[in-house]
Amino acid sequence: MTIAKPQARRGRPPKIEREHADTREVLLRCGMEILTEQGFAATGIDAVLKRVSVPKGSFYHYFDSKEAFGQAVLRRYADYFARKLDRWLLNETEPPLQRLRNFVEDAKTGMAKHQFRRGCLVGNLGQEIIVLPESFRNELEAVLLDWQRRLATCLRQAVSQRQINVDSDCEALAAYFWIGWEGAVLRARLVQDVRPLDVFMNGFLAGITR
Repeated sequence: MTIAKPQARRGRPPKIEREHADTREVLLRCGMEILTEQGFAATGIDAVLKRVSVPKGSFYHYFDSKEAFGQAVLRRYADYFARKLDRWLLNETEPPLQRLRNFVEDAKTGMAKHQFRRGCLVGNLGQEIIVLPESFRNELEAVLLDWQRRLATCLRQAVSQRQINVDSDCEALAAYFWIGWEGAVLRARLVQDVRPLDVFMNGFLAGITR
């Protein structure tokens, strides 16, 4: 007797069995990808779930709401970016300002790799702050302040190595860098070219090495 094989149902992605931690990680990674491309307001939960084949009912087992999901994605992105900054800015085999140049070169490579579809998640969310839940405001500012502290550490080492003036206000310079950097990333996505990143970086270095 021939046993008929069940037919796959059309129009619905196959369910993928995953452990709890794995599923949460997949959702966060997908969230980072989509939110860096199109922001929070334009991203529906259904789009995330469809991309990773997770049932909608399961989503709320991991996150209470879209807001909670967005904040978890932001924290994951902040952790990822902090590790990247430390990898470049704390590399003591290079002079401090060369470390900063290397960070910029890595960013240029990443933007070109993704065809300028992806920007900075923090910058994307910052542009949406008027329509975002209020809880995002403090989260975003805390991330930016953390990035400033990491860069200020590198700039203080540049002072100690006489790469920049000894009376430089490294905290203020770090704040200035990230304010300008987010604008440069936005412009690079607009023109789909890395030149705005070069323009900003060259101007920043010219200003601190006079």
